[in-house]
Amino acid sequence: MGRERGSPGRRRPAASTPSGGPISLTGRGGIVVMFAAGVVCGLLSRWFGVPLLAGGGFAVGCALAAFATRPADLLTLVVSPPLVFFAATFTVVLATALGDGSLLRAVTVGVLTALASTAPWLFFGTALVVVICLARGLRTNIRELRDKLAGVRLFEKEENENPVRWDESPSTTLEPRRTHHGDVD
Repeated sequence: MGRERGSPGRRRPAASTPSGGPISLTGRGGIVVMFAAGVVCGLLSRWFGVPLLAGGGFAVGCALAAFATRPADLLTLVVSPPLVFFAATFTVVLATALGDGSLLRAVTVGVLTALASTAPWLFFGTALVVVICLARGLRTNIRELRDKLAGVRLFEKEENENPVRWDESPSTTLEPRRTHHGDVD
């Protein structure tokens, strides 16, 4: 008789992630979470006329991304909220302005208005990501990056430390050395 599924001889490892939590995103995955939350909540905000929803949704997406991103990618996540916020805002405004007469004017005015009205949410979302990532080990990532950069600079300094090679003899020429008008023989 063959083995049955789930028999003791064949065990599957428990679903675990490197961070120990149920979900672990890469830095790119965290950025996608922030962008998706910003776009979905921005569209809902425009359709239902609730401006608070766009910024609040982005802040919630920032918190979710900061908690779910693996510790090795926290540095990537911390620097991305402003660009993600702009991209999400631009996407929402472009999607809602497609039926208007002048697309360029509608997108320009819409993006500037949306950014002006939701700027405090951008600052709040960015600060939220920084605080959560600091608690999750961002300092270690910064220290590792600083050490890598110091190592790169160290090797560059060694290569360029002594550009003059004293072990090489100057080439000899047959013609006598000309003196400069200020030099005296």
